[in-house]
Amino acid sequence: MKVAIIFASQTGNTLQVALAVREGCSGHEIVAFGPPPADVGEAELVFAGSWTDRGTCAPEMRAFLHTLHGKNVVLFGTAGFGLSESYFASLGDRFKAELPADSRVVDAWFCPGKMPPAVRERYEAQLAEHPEDKRLENMLAAYDHAKTHPDPMDLEGARSFTRAILKREEER
Repeated sequence: MKVAIIFASQTGNTLQVALAVREGCSGHEIVAFGPPPADVGEAELVFAGSWTDRGTCAPEMRAFLHTLHGKNVVLFGTAGFGLSESYFASLGDRFKAELPADSRVVDAWFCPGKMPPAVRERYEAQLAEHPEDKRLENMLAAYDHAKTHPDPMDLEGARSFTRAILKREEER
């Protein structure tokens, strides 16, 4: 199967996942690998990944997704606030909303991704001003949870997910 893997990575987290996706594509022809904009050519399956920007994909990925008319698309990404599967599912829905109506979303996969230290410093400063703010406490907890991700289990999860998707699509 001809595959394209296109991704936006600001801090390297999504790049790590994209590399794991590429490993999961072993035995398939990778026609494109890298950041948008990219020509996915004759790809039968497009893996499109992004870091999370204010609850959706990065601007350059949004623009790229809009070009995927008639394509089969697998969405993936990383998020600093990924403390629950329901949040990851909502990200999949938001990423999917950027695709043309004639494209087909095959599936989606997300994992936590570490954020720059300046983010934690900003949250700490805000919490010092508003010590009763539970939302800020939760944001700090999410930061601390994400600081070791993507970890080896996340990357193996991305490889396994990719292999399962490819097998399923070949049987389709």
